Amino acid sequence: MARLRRLIGLAAAACVVVATLHAQTLSGPALIKSLQAGGHVIVMRHASSPRDVPPNPNPDNVPPERQLDEKGRTSATAMGDTLRRLKIPIGEVMTSPTYRARETARLVRLPNPRPATELGEGSGTMQAVSPAQTDWLQKRVRKFPRGTNTVLVTHVPNITAAFPGETPAAAEGEAFVFGPDGKGGARLVGRIRIEDWTSF
Repeated sequence: MARLRRLIGLAAAACVVVATLHAQTLSGPALIKSLQAGGHVIVMRHASSPRDVPPNPNPDNVPPERQLDEKGRTSATAMGDTLRRLKIPIGEVMTSPTYRARETARLVRLPNPRPATELGEGSGTMQAVSPAQTDWLQKRVRKFPRGTNTVLVTHVPNITAAFPGETPAAAEGEAFVFGPDGKGGARLVGRIRIEDWTSF
């Protein structure tokens, strides 16, 4: 019985910690101000992309893969315009090797994006990623830059596998903003849907 009470007490304490962490997340102007100061890692899902390869792919989409639709292209461009208008500094940029992730980075006009296999898809579309990829992403969000923000463009299975406690799952184009937790790790500072950038 004593052990049961102890376990219940530990579970309650864990709930308090989780609630406290989520209570500390930022939104709106406070989140933008934090991003303007730099020091964050932004994990972003690629913008809106249909499930199928288009019948008339972009000229540079060779061999043809999935690519952004009109909604994805428009929202990615608008996000980039907002980043520059708000003077949010962007430093290192890495993307999934997939065309739709690279197209997202190009239309946002992120500086010098480079493909990283660790941010790529699993063995099949929307399938689970490898444990090595999950471990890499979990470690990468703890590498905080000074005076700028790192951007990682990837896929929803990668984000869900690395951060299973963050719900709901990332929408297309949604950004998860991570900052230091004060203990050598990372915590979620805030989330921004791609269509919400223009509201700032």
